[in-house]
Amino acid sequence: MNTSLLEKIDSQGMYKIYDQWPQIARDSWTSNLKSIHFKKIDHIVFVGMGGSGALGDLFTAIFSKTKIHVTSIKGYSLPKTIDKNTLVICISISGNTDETNTVLELLNDVDCKKFVISSGGKMEQFCKKYSILFYKVPQIHSPRSSFTSFLYSLLRILKPILPLDEIEVENSIIELEKLQKQINSTNLNESNPALTLAKWIPEIPMIIYPYGFQSSAIRFKNSLQENSKSHVMIENVIELCHNGIVSWEQKSNILPILIEGKDDHFKTKERWIILKDFFQENNVNFKEIFSIDGNILSKLITLIYLLDYSTIYKSVLKKIDPSPVKSIDFVKQRLNKNYSNS
Repeated sequence: MNTSLLEKIDSQGMYKIYDQWPQIARDSWTSNLKSIHFKKIDHIVFVGMGGSGALGDLFTAIFSKTKIHVTSIKGYSLPKTIDKNTLVICISISGNTDETNTVLELLNDVDCKKFVISSGGKMEQFCKKYSILFYKVPQIHSPRSSFTSFLYSLLRILKPILPLDEIEVENSIIELEKLQKQINSTNLNESNPALTLAKWIPEIPMIIYPYGFQSSAIRFKNSLQENSKSHVMIENVIELCHNGIVSWEQKSNILPILIEGKDDHFKTKERWIILKDFFQENNVNFKEIFSIDGNILSKLITLIYLLDYSTIYKSVLKKIDPSPVKSIDFVKQRLNKNYSNS
C-alpha cells in the first residue's frame, strides 16, 4: 500500500481524521464542557445506536467495578428500573437517530436525571423545547470517526462520578499518541500493526474476546462492517468453548481473531491456552491481538484505535471506499418515507 492508493480509495479522507485521533481526544478532554453535578446516582442508562452505542458499551466496562449499575439501550424502549437516582444519557452523534429520539421523547414522562449529547439535529431542537440539559459536540467526518471526540467529551462531563483519576485519562491519551506513531498513514510498511492486521483479516473473521473487552470487539465488528463492507462474527471466549468451537470440526473459511488481555482472569487465560491448542491441532489459522498494560480506558481505547484503523486499511486493500454506507442510507430513507406516509 502507498499514500496515493490510500488517497484514491479513501476519497473522503477518513484516514486523515484517524491520524488526528490523539489530538482530538486531548482537545475534547480539555474543552470547556461543564461537568454534571447530579447527586445519588446508582444507575446509568446509555442510549445510542452504532458508534453512539459503542460509547455506552465502553462506559459499561469502565463502571463495571463500581456500585453504579450500567444499562446500555440499543433500541426503542427504556428499562422499568429507572427512578429518580437513575441518570439517562442519550447519545446520537448525528442528533437524528430514530431509536434514540424515540427514547428521548419517552423520558419526558419519567422522573429521572438526564442529559443529551449530539452534534445537533432533532435532539437539540427537542432539548431546547423541553429544557433538557444538552451538550453539543461537532461531528467530525462521520459518526464512527467522531468516536474519540464524543468519548473524551463524555469523560469530561462525567468526571465527578468516574471511577478514573484525571491522570488515568491523561495516560490513555498518551497511549493513543504512542500508538499513532505506529499506525498512522505516514508509516505504510511492515512496522505498522494496523496495516499488518488488515492484510491478514480473512473474508469472514470471527472476533473472540474476553469479559471486559466486549466494547472493543463490538466496535471492531461494526467498523469492519461499515468500512470494509465485510461479514463478521463475534463470540465471547468462554461461551465459545461451550458451543461455537464445535464449528471448527469442519473446514471453514471463517478464521478467528483473538483479542486478549495480559491480565485476563486466570480461568480465561486457561481457556485461551486450550482454544489455541485446539486451533493448532485442527490446522485453524488465527490471529492474536493483545491489549496494552494500563487502566481499563487505556486498554479499550488503544484497542479500538488499532482495530478501527485496520478496517480503513482493509477497505483500501479491497479497493472499497470506507466512508459511504449506502445500505444504512437505504434503511433511513425507507424509515423517513414510512413516517411521512403515516
